Amino acid sequence: MNTELIEVRHDEKLNEENLKVFFSHLLKRKIKGFNLKQFSGGHANLTYLISFNDEEYVLRRPPLGPIAPSAHDMKREHNVQKSLHSILPLVPNSIHFNDDETIVGSQFHIIERKKGFVIRKEFPDFIPLNNNFIKKMSGQMIKILSDLHKINPITVGLEKLGKPDGFVERQLFGWEKRWKLATENTSLNSIFDELLINLKMNIPKSKVVSIIHNDFKLDNIMWNNSNFLSPEAIFDWDMCTIGDPLMDLGHMLNYWIDKNDDQDARLITSMPLTGSKILFPLKTYIINLYSKQTGFNVEKINWYYAFGAFKLSVILQQIYVRYLKGQTKDKRFANFNKRIDALIKRANGINLNEFGV
Repeated sequence: MNTELIEVRHDEKLNEENLKVFFSHLLKRKIKGFNLKQFSGGHANLTYLISFNDEEYVLRRPPLGPIAPSAHDMKREHNVQKSLHSILPLVPNSIHFNDDETIVGSQFHIIERKKGFVIRKEFPDFIPLNNNFIKKMSGQMIKILSDLHKINPITVGLEKLGKPDGFVERQLFGWEKRWKLATENTSLNSIFDELLINLKMNIPKSKVVSIIHNDFKLDNIMWNNSNFLSPEAIFDWDMCTIGDPLMDLGHMLNYWIDKNDDQDARLITSMPLTGSKILFPLKTYIINLYSKQTGFNVEKINWYYAFGAFKLSVILQQIYVRYLKGQTKDKRFANFNKRIDALIKRANGINLNEFGV
């Protein structure tokens, strides 16, 4: 069932001899039958499957090329996963962090191997495609997000992971700075000016502080190979922090696709499209379900939705710039300019003073 594994991309190869020595020292045993594959999903951090001696491990490292300060922090991701795993087993346990950059060319960490399937642009053939099943799967997603947001950071030793005071303001100004750096000397530089003014004038006051994933979406969830509605793992914890939980919801809504969305939304989403028939529940249903499960006030959700569109456009622009500069040769990034244009259109069209997206 696993179509996620590919041969390692030519420009993303790792030094296998170094890794054999590393694992031999780490596990204190000889390494036999060493094999290295790459997970095809994801657009930033690079993830590999390493197998030997009938054992399997996952290695995560930052992307190639220059990266923003504090971004793609493997030590942070290691600490988050190791801490959260004890109370939320869906978070794969991080076994070891290594800061010796001579081994693979960067810092990295080693994670337990989880098995299951991930849903990306297409549903696997074995999924029963009907509204009832997809509604239940959507509900499971919101339960995962709600359960994460209800964890007290102190109980898992992550109370110092971030600075919740002024979190929303720092996020807005920080991503504005990244946008200007990523669009320098391009025609895109000033295209968000009016949106940023409106976002700054309407910054909501955070009512709750939670552990937030910061990139929560369908293709960061793994599902059980036998019980298709049972989640197996949640991936990509490098941006996890403490802050306003509605940031997670607003971000996820930008990937969500339902029957009310236009053609531009099909460029943005990473969720499956089933011809002209969209099976996923409406965004308003998802928002209300989240509010019911958490008890959180969601009346300002449009601000978070608009910010999520802006933030996602910055992330894609940063990746697209790396592609244009030849810092990555991954052909999946070649049409990111179209996705960025669609996000710009969406962000600029959201009414911050209305409820519901």
